[in-house]
Amino acid sequence: MSASPLGDFEPAEPHDPLSAAAQQIARFDRAVDRWWEFLRGRKLMDRVMYGASDIGEFSQIWHVLGAVRALGPRREASDALRFSALMALESLVVNQGVKRLFARRRPGTAAENPTDHRLRQPITSSFPSGHASAAFCAAVVLSRGSRLGPIYRLAAAIVAVSRVHVRLHHASDVIAGAAVGEAIGRLASRLMRR
Repeated sequence: MSASPLGDFEPAEPHDPLSAAAQQIARFDRAVDRWWEFLRGRKLMDRVMYGASDIGEFSQIWHVLGAVRALGPRREASDALRFSALMALESLVVNQGVKRLFARRRPGTAAENPTDHRLRQPITSSFPSGHASAAFCAAVVLSRGSRLGPIYRLAAAIVAVSRVHVRLHHASDVIAGAAVGEAIGRLASRLMRR
């Protein structure tokens, strides 16, 4: 039995709303995972999702897109450096801060990967998803003043849901990570305007 605040649970006590909420989250995660099973094992879907999960590692895709965006008109190289610093700060806050508040086990391991695609085994808590947080933080900031905003958002969503597909995160981890990343991105965008 997991000691995690968001893992598998014993039946809730009648007056324990926290435990009841955790059970609802666990049921939601199991339902999403059962539904998602229909998409796993399909060659194109696996290629897209494992690839998205891989390029989301260490925010690789976001650093590259930040650098490319800095090449645009009315941009400076320092824009790319500031963006990369923001992504490093976001990672520090989520991976060394928020995740340490939780001890949630992941739904699977990299070693259980049934495909030929490569996966890195994360060592942090499953909750919240760092891939999702980084993706949505980056999408918010990169979208500022850009006509490519919907594309950044789509890329963020693909990277985020890829973590459910590869069984390294529960759906609720991804939702929470996206919300945390959105909040950090919005705060950073406000500060950058000053």
